Amino acid sequence: MAAATEISSLLTRISPTGPRASGGVRKEAAERALSCSRTLCPSSDPLAKSAAPSLQRRCDFVVRSIRTADAGQSAVSAVAAADGTLNLEKLGLSNGKLAAAAPRRKTKIVSTIGPSTNTKEMIWKLAEAGMNVARLNMSHGDHSSHQRTIDLVKEYNAHSKDNVVAIMLDTKGPEVRSGDVPQPILLEEGQEFNFTIKRGVSSENTVSVNYDDFVNDVEVGDILLVDGGMMSLAVKSKTSDTVKCEVIDGGELKSRRHLNVRGKSATLPSITDKDWEDIKFGVDNKVDFYAVSFVKDAKVIYELKDYLKSCNADIHIIPKIESADSIPNLQSIISASDGAMVARGDLGAELPIEEVPLLQEEIIRCCRSMGKPVIVATNMLESMIDHPTPTRAEVSDIAIAVREGADSVMLSGETAHGK
Repeated sequence: MAAATEISSLLTRISPTGPRASGGVRKEAAERALSCSRTLCPSSDPLAKSAAPSLQRRCDFVVRSIRTADAGQSAVSAVAAADGTLNLEKLGLSNGKLAAAAPRRKTKIVSTIGPSTNTKEMIWKLAEAGMNVARLNMSHGDHSSHQRTIDLVKEYNAHSKDNVVAIMLDTKGPEVRSGDVPQPILLEEGQEFNFTIKRGVSSENTVSVNYDDFVNDVEVGDILLVDGGMMSLAVKSKTSDTVKCEVIDGGELKSRRHLNVRGKSATLPSITDKDWEDIKFGVDNKVDFYAVSFVKDAKVIYELKDYLKSCNADIHIIPKIESADSIPNLQSIISASDGAMVARGDLGAELPIEEVPLLQEEIIRCCRSMGKPVIVATNMLESMIDHPTPTRAEVSDIAIAVREGADSVMLSGETAHGK
């Protein structure tokens, strides 16, 4: 809850120009979730003239933003100076318009609903704090728990028609995850630890994985990453059913942790049998968005579109760009879709982490050029899972995403199981 309130406040302060994309979103809930309408008015507007002196520094910030914005992509709105004037010629600008002085947050917030927030009280608090989209993470929970969340969000929407919250169903995708463990396993540097395709196995030095071809996908010398790199292990040998590793970076291994092989994508379909069941669940409940995990090419987008057409379902598709295979096909994937998500966690696991900031900028630029909304996700306010305030680096990260043109930022564990 603290993270949702904090990010809303941050976005109000750092995104006066708002998002740049102009993707057509189908209905009020979706428009409020990811749209980017701008209110422009001349500098003679009385609201601008009555602005507080403290807005002068905000105006200076916006001027810098205008200078770096892509000319011709869209109208740019600026916060007025204290006296309602701005010498555009002196600043090298022309045809500028001043918006009303009162700041309006235009960068949207996607909040993941989980154990910490799946009650009526918390969902209503999240909505009032600034949540625009409620995300259902299908990697966790069951249809019964997600049905309750959907019902609570729709109840809120019926009660508060001026602040509609959209619903996004995020598919699990072809994720490789470790099995359940009765209690966290402490992994220490240099320790031998094994992953086996034998279901239900759990001991101090072995845990199961949910992917039968895991042994075939990895090679001796590969680096396995747990939870996007929170822990890492080197593959030393393997048998017909077990991969034997040495711990490089240790930590606590909990149940159902995400596994990646650095530099490789699992040879799995983007939409699994479970995903199709979840997608049908979304159709039945008329969700607003699908966030499709591990999209590798545009083919899966067209396949999903055909299915939705057969169901007469009008649901927007947001591919998650998180696979090494998706980068060469970025243009075609976004062109076929209704937007995109920069899923930095797995992207930074499959590719060198230092490339993620550059890829984020590239994905945002691609979406902007096509007029489609883009979400930046993962580790936005990760420290606030346990702490009441964000780090300076997190604040800077959000500011960079906004200034690059992100239409929305997403909270995951921060709202799902944060304090």
